[in-house]
Amino acid sequence: MLSRPMLTLHEVSDLLKVKESTVRSWIHDESLRAVKFGRDWRVSQKDLEAFVNARANRSPDPTGGA
Repeated sequence: MLSRPMLTLHEVSDLLKVKESTVRSWIHDESLRAVKFGRDWRVSQKDLEAFVNARANRSPDPTGGA
């Protein structure tokens, strides 16, 4: 059972402020993990978070500070 709903390409592009074609490119390059349902792709929030964290310039601050 899914703990959170999966995101559409449109939702991912809105969240990251990039074009849908950029998200499609990440999926086709296998940089961003996604699942295809018929003609539509879906991305789990967990996979999106991992994708973003992998591209961060440093590790998150474990203390929660800035």
